[in-house]
Amino acid sequence: MAGIGSSNYWEDLRKQARQLENELDLKLVSFSKLCTSYSSSRDGHRGDTSDTTPLLNNSTQDRMFDTMSVEIEQLLAKLTAVNDKMAEYTNAPGTTSLNAALMHTLQRHRDILQDYTHEFHKTKGNFLAIREREDLLGSVRKDIETYKSGSGVNNRRTELFLKEHEHLRNSDRLMDDTI
Repeated sequence: MAGIGSSNYWEDLRKQARQLENELDLKLVSFSKLCTSYSSSRDGHRGDTSDTTPLLNNSTQDRMFDTMSVEIEQLLAKLTAVNDKMAEYTNAPGTTSLNAALMHTLQRHRDILQDYTHEFHKTKGNFLAIREREDLLGSVRKDIETYKSGSGVNNRRTELFLKEHEHLRNSDRLMDDTI
């Protein structure tokens, strides 16, 4: 593996790694913006009574989230594979003279991979927590609205029963007074 061809192999691996890192960086920025817009769009619909607008909007965002998650996971897997190939190259016989520089470059690519992986999992976890929280709050809000709309009918019934009860007590009192 040593020699001119192996130097080109190392450079090709570095180019692949840098290309994947750049692509990952762009995807992670877009992913972060998507997750942020999800929470702000949900906040904006708090007072909205229309069920269709937030539902359609969030289902689209959920699909985008799933699609971007898969794409980022695939890019992370590719970058991991490239880093593994770079590690194999540094451990190959004949590269010992350049080993310190190669190891430094490899370590830098591993650190970048680790940072991107951490950022992805953190953003994804935050998004899932926001979505779960909003789903819970949404169902609680729906239950409250259902209770309020149902209790209005119950309040009228209760008022009618109380009036009827008061009429009966008054009639009973009049009867007692008469007797």
